[in-house]
Amino acid sequence: MNDWSPDSPIYLQVRERLAGMILDGLLHDGDALPSVRTIATDYRLNPLTVLRAFQILEEDGVVEKRRGLGMFVREGGYDRLLALEREVFRTRQWPRIRRTIARLGLDATTLLDTPPEGDKTP
Repeated sequence: MNDWSPDSPIYLQVRERLAGMILDGLLHDGDALPSVRTIATDYRLNPLTVLRAFQILEEDGVVEKRRGLGMFVREGGYDRLLALEREVFRTRQWPRIRRTIARLGLDATTLLDTPPEGDKTP
């Protein structure tokens, strides 16, 4: 899946995909992340781009480098990431979403009763 958005640097998009794997339960505390080389090859990226994504997750306290072994989700990494992502949503994304909702005259009931695109649940 090489559908990179032109709106954001690729290293941030790689970081988001890795974060999604953790938040979606595909990677758990203590699990190894795919290697830089594997991700770079699979997505046809420069390894330095992938490494930058790993560095951001490491700076955020979500993953840790184990010498000679690679990168692993830290103990408590899921909880740390969840807290960080909630804060980003609450402070950066939600205010814009809320303004758009108000601007369009939408209400919570209408929004909650409308299934997401592609969702087949009634």
